[in-house]
Amino acid sequence: MKAYIFPGQGSQYPGMGKDLYEGSDVAKELFEKANSILGFDIMDIMFNGDAEALKQTKITQPAIFIHSTILAMCAGSFTPDMVAGHSLGEFSALVANKTLSFSDGLVLVSKRAIAMQKACESNPSTMAAVLGLEDKVVEDICESIQEVVVAANYNCPGQLVISGSNEGIDKACDALTQAGARRAMKLPVGGAFHSPLMDSARKELEEAIESTPFNNPICPIYQNVTAKAVNHREEIRTNLISQLTAPVRWTQSIQQMLADGATCFTEVGPGRVLQGLVKKVNRQVETSSASLA
Repeated sequence: MKAYIFPGQGSQYPGMGKDLYEGSDVAKELFEKANSILGFDIMDIMFNGDAEALKQTKITQPAIFIHSTILAMCAGSFTPDMVAGHSLGEFSALVANKTLSFSDGLVLVSKRAIAMQKACESNPSTMAAVLGLEDKVVEDICESIQEVVVAANYNCPGQLVISGSNEGIDKACDALTQAGARRAMKLPVGGAFHSPLMDSARKELEEAIESTPFNNPICPIYQNVTAKAVNHREEIRTNLISQLTAPVRWTQSIQQMLADGATCFTEVGPGRVLQGLVKKVNRQVETSSASLA
């Protein structure tokens, strides 16, 4: 069975999407449509901007969504049996399995990005990657810290990202290092994504999601919140609202997709980060990158 997976924030790079624009008339139309929806020239930033310009959350998230969804629409023999997306990538996956339209998905992603950036500015916070410890050890240490700090991204066995206040992350990194973590290092991100500190953004996004039409998908999506196959639009909607303050259960999602019959994983979007994570869950499984037809 074919599984298609969609990357999240961090996969962006200068020049992203230019090859799609130049290689497909359909892609060209969709890029121009994206400019119109957003009200600014995101193509110029994607094609000609530097890494610093692309790093802003309000730019990064729409840029990755646009790249991933356009690639899915223009890729040859795109016939998913199941889909999943890492954090932001879940929105791209929902366009790929026909739950959301391209236009509605882009509007939601833009609102999500702006809401998250506002939450970060009003509540300084950060994230850190923890390598070489069991998940339960990391979870227990986070619980012991007298600050906001939680497990945020279960990326693969032995790699978990934590999220919280600046002070909480500092204390947690010290404790995790003492507990034997191979590394516990802060990440260059704007805030504590997938933590309670994103609650204001979640409430803002909830209104937008509730007013957006959702369709039942053509194939199941394995959502971050549950790591299980979901086929009903209202359940998808509920999980998507919860996603901003809940952990990304990526390891568990890949494990469940394998258990449900996935035999190959195709990454759709910029970079190859997710293929590496899949290989750390199961070295034998086939992975690849999507390309233009």
